[in-house]
Amino acid sequence: MQPDFSRYSCQITLPGFGEKTQLLLQKAKVLIVGAGGLGCPAAQYIVAAGVGIVGVADYDTISEGNLHRQILYKSSEVGLKKAETSCNYLQQQNPNVRLISLDMRITDENVMDIIRQYDLVLDCTDNFETRYLLNDACVLWGIPMIQGSIYQYEGHVAIWNAPNADQSRSPNYRDVFPDINAAQIPNCTEGGVFPTLAGIIGSIMANETLKYITKAGDTLIGKMLVFDALTLQSRIVKTGIVSKVVINELPATMTVAIISHQQLRSDLNTYQLIDVRSKEEHQTFNIGGIHIPLEQISNIKQYLLGNKPIVLYCASGRRSTEGVKRIKALYNADVFSLEGGITKWIK
Repeated sequence: MQPDFSRYSCQITLPGFGEKTQLLLQKAKVLIVGAGGLGCPAAQYIVAAGVGIVGVADYDTISEGNLHRQILYKSSEVGLKKAETSCNYLQQQNPNVRLISLDMRITDENVMDIIRQYDLVLDCTDNFETRYLLNDACVLWGIPMIQGSIYQYEGHVAIWNAPNADQSRSPNYRDVFPDINAAQIPNCTEGGVFPTLAGIIGSIMANETLKYITKAGDTLIGKMLVFDALTLQSRIVKTGIVSKVVINELPATMTVAIISHQQLRSDLNTYQLIDVRSKEEHQTFNIGGIHIPLEQISNIKQYLLGNKPIVLYCASGRRSTEGVKRIKALYNADVFSLEGGITKWIK
């Protein structure tokens, strides 16, 4: 029985496309990690185009501050899980696609089992620890990864770890970014992001996904596209032909204890609060406690002698998470990171 491709008629009539190419999409399995600003538009076009199996992995919930750029969600859905909510919408968009909702954190314990079920991984996260973890897992499994990122008015897209004709692999993320101090790089909450930039970069990621699966055009293998939303200028940066980085194992991910703002508010006096932001940020607004900038967090020993567990906080939870990791690497301490930082605390 011939499949019904009527909804894809406009793409099937493209020169060189046809039903055989549509079948390539139908047989493809794509994992999207991160259902936020990039994941929303990328998922919409990938599902609409008829990719057969699409997994969406995200452990976060929808917040009001997401809505200006995360276009799958409505105000009435604030507080709901992103993975499930996005998959419910996408399934209505195209009932012929198999959607897999993965409401979980990607860790070194589950990443290999998750990604091996897919042909292609899209990194739509804003978390460097997860990005390196996905990259390394993709290298170990031999799976290509399309990675995008946005910050303020600039974004970039690249395809990493794609197979070459001689069985070698194109550069992976570590070839270009061998090590990044993620705590020093603000995320969208802290640094801001132009809303339409998320749609542009997410759509380019979807574009590269469809091109890669259907073997159409000139993809971003061995190249990185850099786009400026203010000037509408873009440039292509060549990243090489063959990867020179050897990856034999996954980086260990440290589990960080998180405390919700509801839990902290309910028993505030039980904890010792420490603000790990800059001096200027602390003076502008804080929720109490003492101030120790992240770069000085190793000097925390005197505060570990008390009986109170410690809660680190910052603007979004990113620097406080890094602070917890640094403390746990030095001391056996009872220390937490405030979930969502003071941004979520205020809201």
